[in-house]
Amino acid sequence: MNHSNQIPHTPLDGTFYAIGLNYKKADAEIRGHFSISETAQQHILDAAKREGIPSLSVISTCNRTEMYGVAKHPFQLIKLLCEHTHGTVEEFEKVAYIHKNTAAVSHLFQVATGLDSQILGDFEIISQLRNGFRRSKKMGMLNAYMERLANAVIQASKRIKNETDISTGATSVSFAAVQYIMAHVPYVSQKNILLFGTGKIGRNTCENLIKHTKNEHITLINRTKATAEKVAGKFNLLVKDYADIQSEIAQTDVLIVATGAQQPTISKELLFLKKPLLVLDLSIPKNVSDDVRENPFVTLVHLDELSSVTNQTLEQRAEHLPMAKAIIAEVEEEFNNWAQHRHFVPTVKALKAKLSEIKSGEIDYHRKKLTDFNEEQAEILSDRIIHKITTQVVNHLKQANGSTELHLELLEKMFQLETSKSE
Repeated sequence: MNHSNQIPHTPLDGTFYAIGLNYKKADAEIRGHFSISETAQQHILDAAKREGIPSLSVISTCNRTEMYGVAKHPFQLIKLLCEHTHGTVEEFEKVAYIHKNTAAVSHLFQVATGLDSQILGDFEIISQLRNGFRRSKKMGMLNAYMERLANAVIQASKRIKNETDISTGATSVSFAAVQYIMAHVPYVSQKNILLFGTGKIGRNTCENLIKHTKNEHITLINRTKATAEKVAGKFNLLVKDYADIQSEIAQTDVLIVATGAQQPTISKELLFLKKPLLVLDLSIPKNVSDDVRENPFVTLVHLDELSSVTNQTLEQRAEHLPMAKAIIAEVEEEFNNWAQHRHFVPTVKALKAKLSEIKSGEIDYHRKKLTDFNEEQAEILSDRIIHKITTQVVNHLKQANGSTELHLELLEKMFQLETSKSE
């Protein structure tokens, strides 16, 4: 769908931008520099509010960091991102993308529906987007334009999930990790597996491990033991204290790290090995220091190196792409039509008010002049004429393509209209 000849379907108080970086051009290290913790996301929204940015939402996952917001210039958003992460503007410029207005809307639809994911049809992203929108709304940082857009992308995601099979077959980082283990570790059901970190990725990995490996030798360690015990109880697994991590690593065959920390939690100092150890780091930023490779027993694999899902699954999913794209096109067009129409609503409202003012003046004049003046009929007739004129104006503006802004200005000058274009 090409909107290049139409008016930009913008929010009323600025330009809508989607800025960010993802797995396509930014490696795990750079993505780590721009990773935003939940606390940092809160700080970004606070700072944006202070700086007068009317609407903003933030997402940070292992594969991408993105900001969607209404601003006068994209640098307002880039500056916020770099101030609240370890990334620099120079680094951002090398790997980033900046989309505006309809291109930004299209990008968000692709992301929300799993079409831009590292694993086609990965729907984990939509819950993270939804949380981001919810957080922004709670803080008064989601204007009417972005709230409508958020609802539209959530609707498209639901429809694709319900109406196509693009998300069939196992997905996600956690499944990719299990696939890797099964392909590279012989007799996996008899090996010792240690999972360090029981956040969302850790829990999903745990579930997939049990389901696919039939392994009963899985141990969990988490900095907060109670969290690990909750997960372990669900799956009947062993929990060890964080203080025992060194001795537990020495006994294990596979170590999966998903701690979600901002700094590495596993380094070579923790390793006292007498047998081979496969280490999978499922975290962004990296939670396993590269120096573990200095130990000859260690094989370290980061999530970027994991084979995502089998080619067969991807091929099956790709068959459903046309249907998914058709759903996106339909919902996206509805949103863009709403945004386009909304862009000139203030002018049309002001025109209607001006014509009603003229009507009132004329009816008042004729009431005084004519003795048998039928005021009720005049009201009905005038209202019909006003309705037909404004409908004609709306239809013209919808088809005015690139000159809509000019026509809006002319209308405002011609009728001396006062429009309110704030949210």
